Amino acid sequence: MSIISKDIQKAVQLLNEEHLVAIPTETVYGLAGNIFSEKAIKSIFATKKRPFFNPLIVHVPSVASLNGIVTHIPEKAKLLANAFWPGAMTLVLKKHKNIPDLITAGKDTVAVRVPNHPVTLELLKQLPFPLAAPSANPFGSISPTKAKHVANYFKNQLPMVLDGGACQNGIESTIIGFENEVPVIYRLGALALEDIEAVIGKIEVKNKKEDKPDAPGMLARHYAPQTTTFLVDDVNYEIAKHRHKKIGVIVFEKSVNNANVTEFILSEKGSKKEAAAKLYDTMHTLDHLNLDVIIAERFTEDGLGKSINDRLQRATFSS
Repeated sequence: MSIISKDIQKAVQLLNEEHLVAIPTETVYGLAGNIFSEKAIKSIFATKKRPFFNPLIVHVPSVASLNGIVTHIPEKAKLLANAFWPGAMTLVLKKHKNIPDLITAGKDTVAVRVPNHPVTLELLKQLPFPLAAPSANPFGSISPTKAKHVANYFKNQLPMVLDGGACQNGIESTIIGFENEVPVIYRLGALALEDIEAVIGKIEVKNKKEDKPDAPGMLARHYAPQTTTFLVDDVNYEIAKHRHKKIGVIVFEKSVNNANVTEFILSEKGSKKEAAAKLYDTMHTLDHLNLDVIIAERFTEDGLGKSINDRLQRATFSS
């Protein structure tokens, strides 16, 4: 079992020695390594079984830390950084020549963010280098939102999981790139589209790309449990189709009132922020119950509903 610990100094030591450490953020736990260590970065890809064509996100402690990482910050990127950092937003910007191609999948851009978690911000401030930190899970599987999720995945493969409690946002950061200075969303995430548009105006969403993706999280099948999962509008109708099976159900706020299923309600008070925070933990729990199917209720597309649907869609075989 990986060592779950709150010892930041131990994490600093391990990272300085080119080892990997799982770190908490407000979105999900990340599998972190020194961006300038080829050994550490190759170890991230190997441990996750992640393809090299999928770029990594660089984590820095402040906006000022972008010096030496990126060469150009568009005006709208500055507005977004001022509004949402530290926070659940990643910007894809033109990279400095010293950023290794391994990090960026050979692209001339780098994905970067300032996470909003006190433990990881303190860790980053004590390190002489930024951290690459994709989600701390095997490639394609459910992202971890608790230290124990990471430990369950990697057992003896990691020297340390830095425990920062349950992740507050529970789904990955929203990723925004720039095409001819025009902002584009590459991955829907924990920052709602409406909040972004309140700062910079209308923005296009281009969040699916199988070949040479511009950012993490763009592949069609991702964030997925082992259990066959369906995303549907009518949960009771889908339950009837599988009535002779062991069924798990994920609903937003209202029970399906069926004693024959294992049900999780994400937010009885109807909060999509709470639902997002609980989503992956619920999926982890259901995936360990030896069920035949998981049926998830589709959310309305406003606020974080669009991001939650995106994660559920990528986790399913059908919709």
